[in-house]
Parts: sequence; C-alpha cells; structure tokens
Amino acid sequence: MAESSPKRRETISVDKPPLLKRMQEYAVDVTLDPDTAHPELILSDNGKQVKTGDFKHDVPDYPERFDACHCVLGKEGFSSGRFYFEVQVKGKTKWDLGVARESSNRKGPLTLTPAKGYWTVWLRNENEYKAGAGPAVCLTLKVKPQKVGVFVDYEEGLVSFYDVESSSHIYSFTAQSFNGKLYPYFGASLNYNGKNSAPLIITPVNYIK
Repeated sequence: MAESSPKRRETISVDKPPLLKRMQEYAVDVTLDPDTAHPELILSDNGKQVKTGDFKHDVPDYPERFDACHCVLGKEGFSSGRFYFEVQVKGKTKWDLGVARESSNRKGPLTLTPAKGYWTVWLRNENEYKAGAGPAVCLTLKVKPQKVGVFVDYEEGLVSFYDVESSSHIYSFTAQSFNGKLYPYFGASLNYNGKNSAPLIITPVNYIK
C-alpha cells in the first residue's frame, strides 16, 4: 500500500499512545491465498478464515505452497509504505502471525527468523508467547490476546504486533532491511484432535476512537 509523499515523513512510535489508533489508519484488506496454503488447511469461501483439517486435499504442489508447516500467506504483497491488519486468535492453543518475504522458503520445516524471511510472533502450549527474532525471544504478556494487530512500515524496517483489545504493544522488530514484497503470514498449526481447531480469522478493523 503506497502512501502519498509528504515533505516530511512522520515517524510512528511503537511504545507511546495513541500508538494503535495511529497504526489502524493504515489498515488494508487482506485475503488468504489458496495457492500458498498447506494441503491440510481449510480456507473459508471469503478467504478470511483458516483452520487445519484432518486430511490433505488434492491440490497442485505449486512452488509457493507450504508443504510441511500449516501456513498460508495473504494474496496481497507490499513493497513500500505502511500497512496494518488484525487477526482473531481466540480459542487457539498454537499459532504464528506476521509477515513473510516473497522469496522465503515454503518447502520443508520452516525457520521463523528474519534471516530466513519471516517476522513473526507465536503462541505455543496455550500460554507461551515468543517472537521469532533468531534466537526466539520469550514474551511476558499480562493478558492472553484474543485479537492481534500487525503493523509494517516498509521504509523504516519496522514490524510491530499489538493486543488489539487492550491496545498494548506485544513486540517489534526494528531496523530491519526489507527487499521485495512482504506478505501477511498465518500459521494455523495442527488441530490436535480438536483442541486447536478454532480458525484464525482476518477481521475488519474497528477503529479506536
């Protein structure tokens, strides 16, 4: 999402209010790309929800399709400006969210680090939150996020994550160097016999007043 070119580009702080409200101004419409989805993933007809099923679907093995990790990318890629989207994670015990570089590897096990083209935060074991900074950074959160906001400033090399309901900052990757397009990234993980069967849902942004 390219923005206009003012004479002076405002720098957005990641840790000062009203941070989330300002990020939401850059909300974009994200739709899941079925050509990138792991064969066991089930996407909703509108491309806004993803969950893991019990068997692999008979789908073409495109180079861009994840074949080992239960992940999918958004259709829209961004190579400039700022963009923001929100994802409901309520009811899940394991998930990954963030952005991925267009040239990132999709085959085999993934290493979710910036060096490998992934800028992500994760939930593991129901209440263990980490950022894939390489090595992973353990995150101490006061409340369990139900909806996560993801903000990217391409030129500033910034990827930030927020708990939408509490308007609190979760983690930021700063001073990153991007090249090529970045795509929204969603990891639904296994469903663990229904324990993690809730979908990841791309939700409309309800702007903070």
